[in-house]
Amino acid sequence: QVQLVESGGGLVQAGGSLRLSCAASGRTVSRCTMGWFRQAPGKEREFVARVHWSGSLISYADSVRGRFTISRDNAKNTVYLQMNSLKPEDTAVYYCAADASSYSSNKQSYDYWGQGTQVTVSS
Repeated sequence: QVQLVESGGGLVQAGGSLRLSCAASGRTVSRCTMGWFRQAPGKEREFVARVHWSGSLISYADSVRGRFTISRDNAKNTVYLQMNSLKPEDTAVYYCAADASSYSSNKQSYDYWGQGTQVTVSS
């Protein structure tokens, strides 16, 4: 089993930055694809970014490419999402997720989820 705990959310003005962290535990977590998703009120959870367990493959949603950076430190069992140039439309609960069997942007492919951390971007 894998346990994920997000942190680092908060309130920030448009144009500002936040760094989210996801602390992961579990025997096999180091071989999981790690993803960030977000969900705004009334909307479906959507893909934001993912990184392969090897760290060699990284993908972003078009809406965040160039502004967000995903990274992982397997030695610390932690994945990060650096968010720059934040926009009001980035406001959402951000979730960390782990996929034990694939490298996917589909939320249905992910096996484990954190509880989420709120990111609010004011205009």
